[in-house]
Amino acid sequence: MSTAPNRRAVAVILLVPLMVTLALWAFAWPAARIAPRDLPVGVAGAAPAAQQLEQRFEQRGGAFEVHRYDDEAAARTAIEDRVVYGAVVATPQGPHLLTASAASPVVSQLLREAVTASVPKGTPVEVTDVVAAPPGDPRGSALGASVLPLALAGMAAGAVVTLTGLRGARGALTLLAAAALVGLAATAVTHSWLGVIAGDWWTEAGALALTVLAIGSAVAGLGALFGSRGIGLGALLMVLLGNSFSGVTSAPQLLPEPVGAIGQWLPPGAGGSLLRSVAFFDGSAAGGAVWTLSLWSALGLAAVLLARRAPKPAEPTPPPPDREPSLTG
Repeated sequence: MSTAPNRRAVAVILLVPLMVTLALWAFAWPAARIAPRDLPVGVAGAAPAAQQLEQRFEQRGGAFEVHRYDDEAAARTAIEDRVVYGAVVATPQGPHLLTASAASPVVSQLLREAVTASVPKGTPVEVTDVVAAPPGDPRGSALGASVLPLALAGMAAGAVVTLTGLRGARGALTLLAAAALVGLAATAVTHSWLGVIAGDWWTEAGALALTVLAIGSAVAGLGALFGSRGIGLGALLMVLLGNSFSGVTSAPQLLPEPVGAIGQWLPPGAGGSLLRSVAFFDGSAAGGAVWTLSLWSALGLAAVLLARRAPKPAEPTPPPPDREPSLTG
């Protein structure tokens, strides 16, 4: 009796727990270790009071990266430019907290709790949401949930190009067309129907399409280099690690190091950051994400364009027909 089926059964039994463990590590570990790590915040106001606020932030042991501003107007500009997530302004009436729930509702709540805990009990803390999340998604849940469908759409496009053997210009055009259509459809759902993003419609569509193109091109490029194994590697990078390390549901600076930085170098994290920038901040701080997505797209498309179509196996030559011996007179 052949031992091949038994070996396959043992491989499946060992592989399933390994994949579950890897998935739990990728998703549960960062979520269980959420805490501020060099989180950019601002401090503004008169020197003595502002210095006290700055010292209180610095006493948190590397949790915050403090930026000093002269007045409230400068702090607001820094928030709108996505330089800081929020700022505390020292006023004669007490601290005035400026937040941006559109950048991260989780960070806004964290700053509110940190500032309230740092002032004497009973001291009122005025809070102003400078860039508020849209009414259709006040907690940012829908925006955070949009990363996985984009990753799956890119995975599907790259897998189809690989499995159907599309190479060269046909493969590249297929990826471009699929990404463009997904960008239009996703913007119609998130902007026009659900109202969870509120920027320029076509700019948002371009950001979503570029995200899908980067993911799909990376998967197809890996498929062109490694065959069907490249699809599995693409799924590991884009879906398992890219989605869980993206920081879209919280913030990259809240994830354990170096998970937050790695996530921003992968297309799902860069795409989520780009979408926030174009949807709520008029494109501020979008340059890094655009470069990251463009690099993944260019490398993947180059691999698809330069890869040769796998040669078809030669058909076996049929044997010559049997011929009856000729009769001789």
